[in-house]
Amino acid sequence: MDAAVLVVGAGPAGMMLAGELRLAGVDVIVLERLPARTGESRGLGFTARTMEVFDQRGLLSRFGDIEISNVGHFGGLPVDFGVLDGAHQAAKTVPQSVTETVLEEWATDLGADIRRSHEVLAVKDKEDSVEVEVRGPDGVQTLRAEYLVGCDGGRSTVRKTCGFDFPGTSATLEMFLADVKGIELEPRMIGETLPGGMVMVGPLPGGITRLIVCERGTPPQRREQPPTWQEVAAAWQRLTGDDISHAEPVWVSAFGDAARQVTEYRRGRVLLAGDAAHIHLPAGGQGMNTSIQDAVNLGWKLAAVAAGRAPEALLDTYHSERHPVGERLLMNTQAQGLLFLSGPEVQPLRDVLTELIKYPDVSRHFAAMVSGLEIRYDMGGGSHPLLGRRLPQVGLTGHPLVDSSTKALHQARGLLLDLADNDRLRRRAVLWQDRVDIVTAAPDGLPADSPLHGTTAVLVRPDGHVAWAAPGVHSDLPMALERWFGPPR
Repeated sequence: MDAAVLVVGAGPAGMMLAGELRLAGVDVIVLERLPARTGESRGLGFTARTMEVFDQRGLLSRFGDIEISNVGHFGGLPVDFGVLDGAHQAAKTVPQSVTETVLEEWATDLGADIRRSHEVLAVKDKEDSVEVEVRGPDGVQTLRAEYLVGCDGGRSTVRKTCGFDFPGTSATLEMFLADVKGIELEPRMIGETLPGGMVMVGPLPGGITRLIVCERGTPPQRREQPPTWQEVAAAWQRLTGDDISHAEPVWVSAFGDAARQVTEYRRGRVLLAGDAAHIHLPAGGQGMNTSIQDAVNLGWKLAAVAAGRAPEALLDTYHSERHPVGERLLMNTQAQGLLFLSGPEVQPLRDVLTELIKYPDVSRHFAAMVSGLEIRYDMGGGSHPLLGRRLPQVGLTGHPLVDSSTKALHQARGLLLDLADNDRLRRRAVLWQDRVDIVTAAPDGLPADSPLHGTTAVLVRPDGHVAWAAPGVHSDLPMALERWFGPPR
């Protein structure tokens, strides 16, 4: 075997997955067609859930000063994200190029083998391995691994080559995205619906302005090259009446509103993550964030199976947990597209939703949907309010090395958090301590409405989701440990 896992694509999903695999000690080779990062800003910022994910791996400090904001929208309708509970708010104006750089440096520091200018030509999924034919600087070669993960974007070669079904709807329109210098425009951070379409304007660091332009009735085009700046400036002038053709383009791109999702995230030894598994209108900046979260859900599971610590059936939970998230992503981005990009016939609906969003519960619902904070995985029964949800960040006292629940997850291991100093509980978990850290500590400064009040222990998966929680009954802990971490050693 050349590696336990081959990852195709060095974008945010591929880099996050590579880092997760290396944290678990699994060999990984990342194959990337492009010779270098493009430097294009593309996706901007992180949702609150992605901030949590980065924090639990100790990555936030690598981004330096991060601008956070409570300002958000759903389909161009303002939503106050400050109504959400949690330690983090959304981050704004962090270009995707910076995110990719940080994640690549992290994965490389951990020992990931990243090979650029390597294009996948063919894939053979065999009974005991996957063979990948790759064209690189030294010619064509065949690499062999136990598993292959396609993180190679919306036009995924892995998805097409391996015959994954990718149903959905084709694009009905074309939108322009451009980063430009040399102009000053009034910010339209959540977009503005105009008689002929929609425009959005946002400032970026370094004197750069982000523009998004959509003319209604513009048919999608199959482009081999990005649109010209003249096309973008002309569309802007038709919509707004303003001439911005004198601006200097940094980069220009076009995208549509296609909505597709694979029917299965795993076929044998081949898996898909990120845009390779789902494409959609980039409404609310959810695409990159969902892709990173796909990788975090998959990484620890794939590592455990590849290392022989857990049965292969664990990989089936990647599809069962993340496919519904992708379905909901497509649903909400399609809904936002109707609100954002339709004509005056949708204005009554916009008006009704604007009234409803003023209610805190409704605002919280939309904010949680876009942020990914509503996600709750099925852990197979149990009524504890934390079961299946992410463990909220909480300070801890009484342990010499771990002072927060977040810090306890930095190494991407399982966590049994004993909040009641229960020696009998700890003894029941000792046979899994090669995969699960057992931490005895007390919560510090819990909010009055925290679901941790009265909770005596929680079992947390490496992705931060609670797999088992106890108000005092511990008889089913070994079952939960074996389900998520394999048989005892």
